[in-house]
Amino acid sequence: MTEIKSKTMETIGSKIATIRKRKGLSQEKLSDLASINLRTLQRIEKNETQPRGETINCICKALGVDTEDLIDYGKSYNEKFIRNFHLSVLLNIFNPIAGLIVPLILWYGNRQKIMHLNEQGINVINFQIFWTILIYLSLTMWGIYAIMHLPGAFYFLPVIACIYLVNIIYPIYVCFAIRKGKLKLYYYNPIKFIS
Repeated sequence: MTEIKSKTMETIGSKIATIRKRKGLSQEKLSDLASINLRTLQRIEKNETQPRGETINCICKALGVDTEDLIDYGKSYNEKFIRNFHLSVLLNIFNPIAGLIVPLILWYGNRQKIMHLNEQGINVINFQIFWTILIYLSLTMWGIYAIMHLPGAFYFLPVIACIYLVNIIYPIYVCFAIRKGKLKLYYYNPIKFIS
């Protein structure tokens, strides 16, 4: 039986303490540089309180680090989950809505835990909403043309097939690119439904 070890998440307070010590600063010196109360800094480092936005900005400025370094800290980077998240859109093979709903659930439930998932999720879900609208419009137009026996109904089938193929082949390409260490926003979003 294999044992799974859980990685403990480091808090913002412990991250601040680690950076402060690495830079050779005392709590008193950092509180002076950040223009915050010493007791406030001590409570933050002991995780007795969560710092507010302005306090984080002051501390980051005093430490010479980006705010994102502290905020994202505690999240784990899980490349496998991000790859599987991108592949979850392949459920559109069975139902176009499933290729939207499943990634939406995966993103919403894990965006606070996994580094880079929030921006990746927004990028993918915006594209999936656009793709779902496009596929349903194409199917509707094809249905109208077919029911009314209008010429040109046949031409919708290759368009629908191409739209489907794009959303089958491209996520697989993205998955391989992420595996090679190239994490970026891959999907073009003509309309931003969520931000």
